Amino acid sequence: MDLIAPEPGLIFWKSVAFLIFLYVLYRFGWGPITQSLEEREEEIESSIRRAEDALAEAKEIQAENKKARREAEQKAQKILREARESAEELREEEEAKTRKRIQQMQEQAQAEIEREKQAALEELRDEVADLAIEAAQKIIEEDLDADQHRKLVQDALDDFPTN
Repeated sequence: MDLIAPEPGLIFWKSVAFLIFLYVLYRFGWGPITQSLEEREEEIESSIRRAEDALAEAKEIQAENKKARREAEQKAQKILREARESAEELREEEEAKTRKRIQQMQEQAQAEIEREKQAALEELRDEVADLAIEAAQKIIEEDLDADQHRKLVQDALDDFPTN
């Protein structure tokens, strides 16, 4: 028997066994394997689509966040600017009120000084009038000569307050 020599019966039965193997493989192996591969391919494509959708949504959310952050920064700057302007206006108003109060106090002080000055002048006039009346009374009561008149006037002047 030759190991290499072809035997028609053996070739036939090997061919039949091979065809049965192919049929069983096609029927129970190939169909489920290809179906499983197709399902896996669809699942991968679906995952890729979901990932792309999620990426697009994330980019959209990121853009919205940037826009919202810019708007928030602008609002914060506007609020800060308005607060500074308000503070400046309030400070200017307070300065104006303080200047006005100082001006009023100065005017009141000037008026008080003027009243005191007028009162002092009035008192001085009264004092001078009293002295003049006393001098006149003394002159009238005594009939004096020129030297006595001078001495009397000098005495009255000496009695005059030095203020």
